[in-house]
Amino acid sequence: MKGFSAHRHGVVVGMLLMLAACSRGAPPDNSGPTAGWGSWGGEPGGQRYSPATQITPENVRGLKVAWVYRIGQATAAFENPPSPQARRKLAEGYTPEGLKLPALEATPILEGGRLYLCSNTNRVVALDPQTGRELWAYDPKIDRAGLVLMNCRGVSYWKDSQATAGAACAQRIFVGTQDARLIALDAADGKPCAGFGHDGSVDLKAGMGEVVPGEYGPNDPPAIVADRVILGGRVNEDMRADMPGGVVRAFDARSGALLWAWNPLPPPVAGATTSAPGAPPAAANAPAAPGAGEPAVYPRSTVNTWSIFSIDVERKLIFIPTGNAQLGIYGGTRGLMADGRDDGRDYYASSVVALDALTGKVVWHFQTVHHDVWDYDVPAQPVLFDFPTAHGKVPAVAQATKQGYIFILNRETGEPLVPVAEQPAPQGGMVPGERLSPTQPAPTNPAYVLVRPPLTEKSMWGFTPWDRGKCRELFRSHRYEGIFSPPSLAGTITYPNNLGVMNWGSVAVDPQRGLLVVNTSHVAGITRLVPRGEANQLFAQGERLMAQIGTPYALQWAPLLSPWGAPCNAPPWGTLVAIDLHAGRKLWEVPLGTTRDLAPFPFWFKLGTPNIGGPLVTASGLTFIGAATDNYLRAFDTRTGEELWKGRLPAGPQATPMTYRLSPDSRQFVVIAAGGHAYMRTTLGDYLVAFSL
Repeated sequence: MKGFSAHRHGVVVGMLLMLAACSRGAPPDNSGPTAGWGSWGGEPGGQRYSPATQITPENVRGLKVAWVYRIGQATAAFENPPSPQARRKLAEGYTPEGLKLPALEATPILEGGRLYLCSNTNRVVALDPQTGRELWAYDPKIDRAGLVLMNCRGVSYWKDSQATAGAACAQRIFVGTQDARLIALDAADGKPCAGFGHDGSVDLKAGMGEVVPGEYGPNDPPAIVADRVILGGRVNEDMRADMPGGVVRAFDARSGALLWAWNPLPPPVAGATTSAPGAPPAAANAPAAPGAGEPAVYPRSTVNTWSIFSIDVERKLIFIPTGNAQLGIYGGTRGLMADGRDDGRDYYASSVVALDALTGKVVWHFQTVHHDVWDYDVPAQPVLFDFPTAHGKVPAVAQATKQGYIFILNRETGEPLVPVAEQPAPQGGMVPGERLSPTQPAPTNPAYVLVRPPLTEKSMWGFTPWDRGKCRELFRSHRYEGIFSPPSLAGTITYPNNLGVMNWGSVAVDPQRGLLVVNTSHVAGITRLVPRGEANQLFAQGERLMAQIGTPYALQWAPLLSPWGAPCNAPPWGTLVAIDLHAGRKLWEVPLGTTRDLAPFPFWFKLGTPNIGGPLVTASGLTFIGAATDNYLRAFDTRTGEELWKGRLPAGPQATPMTYRLSPDSRQFVVIAAGGHAYMRTTLGDYLVAFSL
């Protein structure tokens, strides 16, 4: 018996050793390709696809934290006091004092064997991609006065083909700052490039007219093509009718000289007004001559371009998602006017626009919302890919939208490759001074329609009959006629709300499998236009409203929540979706996120949560995504939607991950910013976290 016990003990020990070896996983396979991540979306077209195969569905459970870097960011009230100009606007209710919120939404890029990224205060750093060690840092010391939601989503890289090897600024990092500067840094040491603009910086406020501190500046990485640095800028929306214009400009990557400027207004039409109130006339689409001195003031309150551009390098085309002309929710001061006039400012609003990158001239544009009064502007980077058709592959662009539609367009002409039809839109009960579009465009294939069915009183949701009843009371007391319910004085339920079904995270395309992967959010909101007299009283009481100065109404917005803070519409409130591009059908949809970091234990439910960020897909068949309101990076099987792994993070992952493998004998890393998002109420931080096998 003693011999048997010893033998049994040896077997058990052997089994434990084998289990331990299995838990560690097999050594990583180094036979696959190396892979970089040279642009914010992986490559200039934004597919968020990597050919890396070392991390697979079979071994992804072996991912562990490889390194952590802390970039530093603002998480409290800003030190800089408002300028006298900003204080005047604050007194008018222009932007609420104290609403100074951070978000770390950056995705690093990998070039020249280094990682580059920015913090929410535009601090730019270079890191060793193997260890996360900081190699250099540059702080532009931005003016924080007037800024509300602070973020910097990324930087861009450019190599000067005319520079000699080792010359200063032969390789450059470009960043647009929130206080409206374009800065060029030497990629080698982070020092400003003296020959670019004035000591390495171009003032983006030039030609813009009055710019109140904090109301204008880019958050996103510039697009770079043919030695041109191209960018627009975001404005603080729904604050006043007279805002800086949404001009898109191209600057010489070597000198910073202005090469062209596109004003988003249609060509002048006899008898039509082509500039915003208070601005001088300007020829739309007219490039400004380089070296001509200070350009004319760009038209005011034209559509801003706050999201990420894409580039077709071969065709020298740049694809621009546009926002709203100001103001966005009340349209009586722009676009389709109640008196029948059209001032042209809606023409390129809520659209994807293709420009000739060499000249700035419009090649085509496609509008996703007509006379947008819901803030359904185009939030996402257009994604360039080859769309499979019965006649072969066609160069295409996929445009994700807030209203939950994905438009698939011919990249060269803008014509829909998935049919689009104009659908009737609600018309009654408009506020005085408004006029609505009678129809709105929508894809006819339901696979590309990711918005949920219309809400009903019966469909209101709650954890208990009590809070469900409160949600039903809210529903009954507000106007609702479906996705395009017009804003009203009594209050209108907007579903989706203005954060959208999809936002700036965009979509990822797996060209190998012919799949499009996208994360979605589903939360309703309440929008109310508040007459100016009532609004002034609410401002005096400390109520936070969007001022909409220059119109008869301020704007009140809130999510449609139960007394317990949960959305009144039924979960899942966030999902991950895959669309089969060959078959034109939804392949799978799974909940994304849990209540782990929003609710106390034991109320941790896998309901799917609202999310901001985007996915990446790899050739090995994995989809990585953070985005949700719990602090995890997740890996899904791209073929089935099965969740295979999740890695705990120190803060909210409201960003898009990236991946790379530097050499044949190195590991593949997956990297994500974990900094949280104040609007999403996720854990705040300043972390960049890398995982590897």
